[in-house]
Parts: sequence; C-alpha cells; structure tokens
Amino acid sequence: MERWEGKVAVVTGASSGIGAAATKALAKAGMIVIGLARRVERVEALKLELEDSIQHRLNAVKCDVSKEEDILKTFKWIEEKFGGVDVLINNAGIFRKTQLLKPDNTTQLREVMDTNVMGLVLCTREAYQSMKKRSIDGHVIHINSVAGHNASFPGVNIYSASKFAVTAITETMRNEFRSEGTKIKVTSISPGVVKTEILPQEMLTQDIPMLEADDIADAILYVLGTPPRVQVHELTIRPVGEAF
Repeated sequence: MERWEGKVAVVTGASSGIGAAATKALAKAGMIVIGLARRVERVEALKLELEDSIQHRLNAVKCDVSKEEDILKTFKWIEEKFGGVDVLINNAGIFRKTQLLKPDNTTQLREVMDTNVMGLVLCTREAYQSMKKRSIDGHVIHINSVAGHNASFPGVNIYSASKFAVTAITETMRNEFRSEGTKIKVTSISPGVVKTEILPQEMLTQDIPMLEADDIADAILYVLGTPPRVQVHELTIRPVGEAF
C-alpha cells in the first residue's frame, strides 16, 4: 500500500457497513479519503473512531449517487480541493423488498438501478476523467455480490439484475481502460452475505454464516496492494458454511 500513501481515495456509500469499514481502513493505510454518503453526519462520526493523528485524512461529503448533479458537483469539488481522484471504491448499493411482478413498485425498482448501476457508472466516468487528465494509473473497485453471478437467490428481485450489470460493466470497463491506452485497474469484489444494514431485518436474526464488513475492507486493501503488473479482476468472498 506504500504507493498509495497520500493519494486520494473516494468511497461511495461510506456511512455504514462495507463503506464505513473501507473508509477507515484506507485512512489508516495513509490515504486521503473522501467518504460520500447521503447521511454525511455518520461519515463525520467515523473520524472519532480513528486516532487523533489521522482524523484529518477523512473528509465527509454529502452526495446521493443516484443523482447525476450530486456526482458532478462532488467530483468537481474533489478536483478543486485535492487535485483529483486516484482510487474509487464504488460501494453504494441499496436493496428494496419487493417482487418484480408486484404492482405499483416502479419507484422501488428504479431506485435500485439508479444507485447500484447508474451511480456506479457515473462515478467511474468522473473518476476516470480525473485519472486520465493527470495520467494516473489509478484503481476502480466495484463492490459487487455473489448475487451478481447467480440469479437464483430467493427474494432479491431486481437487486440481482443490478449486480449482474456490475459484473458485465467491470469487463466492459477493463476493455475500455485498455483501449484508451491506460493502465488503470478495475476490480469486482463479490461477497456472500455480509452483516450490514442492507440486509432485511429477518435475515439478520437468522443463524446463518455471515461475513463482517472488515473482511471486505481487508480485501480492498489486498487488491490495491498488488504490484502494478497485477490486476485482480474478480474476487469472490464467502463465509465458511454458506449454503448458496
């Protein structure tokens, strides 16, 4: 991770779960971290969980990645204040409890796609422009899901489709980064069940194997720490004993 010390990492959905764990881990690793979230006060609170000497590395910014105007405004601010983006962690994701065939659920379905797919694409587009402008060989990491490789999980409705899109988008971005003559890396990390707020409440009370958010933060540090010649394209992480 030494080559990333002092560099700028943007983490979307930084207010809880994997995003919060990644935000703290990257700051501890020496990076300047911009934590994006709708609940920005929760990102501010994360500073108190860091040692006093490194709290200045964490910057909280209110941003709803389902809104393009928020994304454009935020990345412009990052460029003006910090010079640009070196690492992007596309973690923001939502789940809505519904069924594809249920009536009157269009808003719920669009919310999932706007955040999980369009938010990821637009944030990456803006981060890429920042990297290209400065000739930086940066790294983009998508927090995907095992549901993005298997659509048979019960009750996940359009969430699985949104994560399948992330799987395809990762491959498309890898090809586009290469065709543009860059050495920017892109990685998809696909966890199994992680104990976070995104899970339905009834699932949190079940006795099933789950990962912790810190497990995924450790994976982010691993892929970032690989040599420039190495690109981890897909990393799947499951809790021991997971049944699906």
